[in-house]
Amino acid sequence: MFGIGASEIFVIIFIAVMLFGAEKVPELARTFAKGMAQLKNATDDIKNEIQKSAQENGLDQKSLTSGFDTQFGDLKKHVDDIKDDLASNNSLDVTSITAEIDSEILKAKENLDDLTGPIKRQR
Repeated sequence: MFGIGASEIFVIIFIAVMLFGAEKVPELARTFAKGMAQLKNATDDIKNEIQKSAQENGLDQKSLTSGFDTQFGDLKKHVDDIKDDLASNNSLDVTSITAEIDSEILKAKENLDDLTGPIKRQR
């Protein structure tokens, strides 16, 4: 739950027994559990109040995300179309594309080498 393993729990229980005594540990555990339950109920109430307020103002999750869903669907269709086009047209000249990319990389490296001032590359 909190990333605590069995050995850590054992150490915590051992320290609690040593500090408070065996008689008070169950009472402390009940008090802690009641506090956690109250905290959970309070956060649930706040969450429900925010959702209720959003729905009253016409802001629900579906209306907020519907635009993203349609845009994502259109983008996915476009990418699939490009992928299909590339699969059907195997006449791409990969060497010319990589040569253009390499030339752009070299230009960027030259620009970095020409930098002066506090951000000059260290060699």
